[in-house]
Amino acid sequence: GKGKGGKVRREDLHLEKGNSLLASMGTLGRDFLENVYDLEWEEHPAFMDPGDDLLLTCVQSDILNLRERREMPPGKKIIRPTDRSVQIHSCHSPVREIETLHDHLLSMFEDDSCLMPKDVLVMTPDIETYAPYIQAVFGVPGDETRRIPYSIADRSLRNESALGEAFLSLFDLQGSRFSASEVLGILEYRDVQRRFGLSGGDVERVRKWVRETRVRWGMDEKNRSDHGLPPFRENTWAAGLDRLLLGYAMPGEEERMFGPILPYDGMEGEETEALGAFAEFHRELSERVVSLARPRSLKGWALDLVGLLDAFLSPDEESEREAQAIRQALLRLNDLAERAGYSGDVDVKVIRAYLGHILDREGFGFGFIKGGVTFCAMLPMRSIPFKVICLVGMTGSAYPRPSKPLGFDLMAKKPRRGDRSRRNDDRYLFLEAILSAREKLYISYVGQDIRDNTAIQPSVLVSELMDYLESGFEVPAGGILDHVQVRHRLQGFNPEYYRKGSALFSYSEENFRVARALTENRKGVAPLISTGLGDPEEEWRQIHLEDLCRFYTNPSRYLLERRLGIHLEERSAAPQDSEAFDLTGLERYLLEESLLEKRLSGVDLRTYLARVRASGRLPHGEVGECLYHELRQGVERFVEKLDPLRSPGELAPLHGELPLSGFQITATLRGLYPDRMIRFRYSRLKAGDYLRAWIHHLFLNCLKADGYPVTTLLAGLDPGVKDRAAWSAWRFEPLDDSGQVLGDLLERYWGGLKIPLPLFPESSWDYAFATLKRSKPPEEALLISRKTYEGTEYTRGEGEDPYYQLCFRSQDPISGAFAKTAEDLFTPMFEHMREE
Repeated sequence: GKGKGGKVRREDLHLEKGNSLLASMGTLGRDFLENVYDLEWEEHPAFMDPGDDLLLTCVQSDILNLRERREMPPGKKIIRPTDRSVQIHSCHSPVREIETLHDHLLSMFEDDSCLMPKDVLVMTPDIETYAPYIQAVFGVPGDETRRIPYSIADRSLRNESALGEAFLSLFDLQGSRFSASEVLGILEYRDVQRRFGLSGGDVERVRKWVRETRVRWGMDEKNRSDHGLPPFRENTWAAGLDRLLLGYAMPGEEERMFGPILPYDGMEGEETEALGAFAEFHRELSERVVSLARPRSLKGWALDLVGLLDAFLSPDEESEREAQAIRQALLRLNDLAERAGYSGDVDVKVIRAYLGHILDREGFGFGFIKGGVTFCAMLPMRSIPFKVICLVGMTGSAYPRPSKPLGFDLMAKKPRRGDRSRRNDDRYLFLEAILSAREKLYISYVGQDIRDNTAIQPSVLVSELMDYLESGFEVPAGGILDHVQVRHRLQGFNPEYYRKGSALFSYSEENFRVARALTENRKGVAPLISTGLGDPEEEWRQIHLEDLCRFYTNPSRYLLERRLGIHLEERSAAPQDSEAFDLTGLERYLLEESLLEKRLSGVDLRTYLARVRASGRLPHGEVGECLYHELRQGVERFVEKLDPLRSPGELAPLHGELPLSGFQITATLRGLYPDRMIRFRYSRLKAGDYLRAWIHHLFLNCLKADGYPVTTLLAGLDPGVKDRAAWSAWRFEPLDDSGQVLGDLLERYWGGLKIPLPLFPESSWDYAFATLKRSKPPEEALLISRKTYEGTEYTRGEGEDPYYQLCFRSQDPISGAFAKTAEDLFTPMFEHMREE
């Protein structure tokens, strides 16, 4: 038919009858066609009825012919059991959706040799959320035979590459506290590292420098003053860099100062190149960040920001496209100024918002139909015909996408025909997807809660499609929804995926091995070392006394690190952004140890305050000074107790080589005085301190050197008294069988090099002390030890040590072997140990 300017009658559009899916989802198309019919038009029908061979084509044919399947005689249409043209999958999470999609695409390719990856389109309402899961599943399939080529379209430049985020983070520093984490965070970007010639190892080295020079925040004292705080230089970047650069120029040994600067002593000669690169980075950063505070014209911003981009970022092949997009966005500032006729100054916040908006939106459309399976966002005009169309992420809360109009949006309050509507757009996009799929329509959504498996409703559009299918179709075996809809399991390694006759399946060999293990007779996790290692080489019988002490401090760690090369390193601590307001824990202990060492070497601690303050350890101002004097007085009281024991003077160090029980032990003993060897620690004494002093005492008694003592004194702070300065001292008396006792320790050491020794110093000490000193029954002593090993809600258990956890997994470490080891080890010690 042909018409010129004539209006079509409303009843000819079949708006009140016809197909329910079209009536519900086709509002946008109806409004568009009504606007078209208001113009001069010519009609050229080109519709082709897809027929009713498949469930999908039946739905498409119903929409084309404006018919409702449930109203057609003789009732519901029978669908073949092998018809999988429409699939709806309910999963527990987005990553399970993508894993399930990967398996079903492999199945489609296997069933149809003519189907190619480029014939598949996957759309999702939120491509940014699903992109990492797509890359994780499709990018690393574990087996090349299961690799499916793919591309992800419609990602914004900001999320597709880190370069844009790095550039915007430079703006975030303007007006900030210039904290350690913010500055080091910028240095984490590869494009920044490349610009300044730094490697990943260099960045870790810089983190160590910043941590040890105690940089917290602020460029310098002026910058701190600008934030309304006292102008202290300590803990600022200026103070930290002064220490680093001066440490490279001259050694300080924590003694010599250059003016108010204490050189940093941790600098190695080969690290100077990294130090120079970091110093250049910091200089550029501080100068350019300060300059960002000055408002300027749009043309001025364009010129200066291109310079900022080139000064900090060196893109590679992957990030060059994003760098070009940023340059183009900056150059467009000139065009904006000319078109707006505005020559005034603009604040940096406006420029930051503009660039953020550009990077969030730039890049849409890139990567569409590049070859392989195409993943893209659900955008208008994307539903062009594909053999297979997949819709993932079709959860009720995600699609149709929510839209909240602004309060002053008058168009939203009084909409007219043709106005944009997010809700109508999304409904029509879903309808287009149904019509565009040529062979298969695949839909998935998060339909089960990952925590308690409760049902989650799909998108209302998916529910409408399911209602339509249920009302007009069935399979010989029963309801159509049981045939179309599949509810997946929480984990991909669920045995149900590999059970014969199951509707679930998977192509993952890794998950198959796990599933098979789950169905087999499961045994407890075997110990890491169950039968023991072979004997070490003979050179292990030549041992330094300090190595023997390290072994008994943590036998499991010694075994794993020394024999197996297993190092369970903890991650380096994140940089701290706040200066110290008090000293607690490790920081306090290290400072006290340093002060004690200086005091014993003859340093007057009353004049040492400037050095400690320059190191950045103390809180600022009078608080830090008061805290220092408190620490100094505690150290002085400890030295007052210790000094009389160190008279009349220290003897020369004693070097000894002792053949014993097939071992050769070497050591150089210090802290020797005419009537005793002194071991001390300005801290509450722990089991490791007693063990170390005991081993040194045994070695000293074995040597029996003329003019040297055979008694040992261990001094420290009493762990049972709340007062931190409470003195505690123990005397180890001479023993005639020191060689036999030390030989037993060496034999136990040799066995501990082959299988983990059930010795946990603190827990073992508590057991031995309870049984040998307090005469408690073994059962009660084991309960005490278990509490020490496992910890409480207020205290950390000794068993949280990762080396103990690895060596004694699937075992009860507080057992009979533990009790016997503790008794054998500590019985000789307690027999010869007296409290002073």
